[in-house]
Amino acid sequence: MATLAPPEQKTPTERVRRKGVTEQQRPLWLLTPGGALMTVVIVLPLILALWISMIDLDQYTLRRWVEAPFIGLDNYVESFSSGLLNSIWISVSFAVISTIATVPIGIAAALVTQNKYRGRGLVRAVFLIPYVLPSFVVASVWRTMLQPDGIVNAWLAKVGIDGGLWLSGPTSYWTLILVEIWAAWPFIYLMSLAALQSVDHEVHEASAVDGAPWWPKLRRVILPYLRGPVLLACLLATLNHINNFTLPFVLFGAPAPEDVNVMPMIVYVTSFQSLRFGLSAAMAVLSLVLIAIPLFIYLRAVRLDVHEEGGRK
Repeated sequence: MATLAPPEQKTPTERVRRKGVTEQQRPLWLLTPGGALMTVVIVLPLILALWISMIDLDQYTLRRWVEAPFIGLDNYVESFSSGLLNSIWISVSFAVISTIATVPIGIAAALVTQNKYRGRGLVRAVFLIPYVLPSFVVASVWRTMLQPDGIVNAWLAKVGIDGGLWLSGPTSYWTLILVEIWAAWPFIYLMSLAALQSVDHEVHEASAVDGAPWWPKLRRVILPYLRGPVLLACLLATLNHINNFTLPFVLFGAPAPEDVNVMPMIVYVTSFQSLRFGLSAAMAVLSLVLIAIPLFIYLRAVRLDVHEEGGRK
């Protein structure tokens, strides 16, 4: 009598494959909708910008832009002779100074509102006012206040100080920094306050029992907890300062004074006033490369920190 052969055993992967998708393929399929959206929103416009930056596209060739003459890297070369280097210097210095100034203000405000006391909620709400106001509202209010006959010069005149012109000349650079600091420091404050909430309460109790003075406690206990979040906040704040278009546009108009002709402003003027779309696309691509540098450095540093912590474990 013939014996029946046992049924062939299928591995889990083979059983899933019969349904059409393997275990290895499932994450890729889950990423497909997000990848398609990123391709449409980010990748395709970037490719289009790269193409436009290498053609001579202006008001004369815009109607038939597909047939615009290809000029290679000429737009990139012209960018550096059209004031882009000066705009890069202004943008980077403006962003760095603004970030350096907002960090101690934000950390100090977070320390002030960390512990419970009467009226803390009101203080926190007041601190957030500059952050929740739209940028064009902030710029419009400051533009009105800093007019030659504005309230700022009126107050300074009462104490015998000539305010002068805040929105033109070399003073406009420091005006831009001043307004940006006023509007941006609450972001550092929020990040620092969130980091302070993660400090274990037992750490505060232990330092209090040991009788640690406030400065060693701040330097050795609290600030190490703030290192990671504050570094991330500094990166995001710096990139936001570099990309800030609304504030200088509303505050100074277009074209802006030479001292505040930041990268977003020169790209805007080149594109929508000079109508040199190919040249402005080249400037935008160079700006993107500049912005990617600090981002790459930060991600590299975070990766090294993760490897070091893994090695200690």
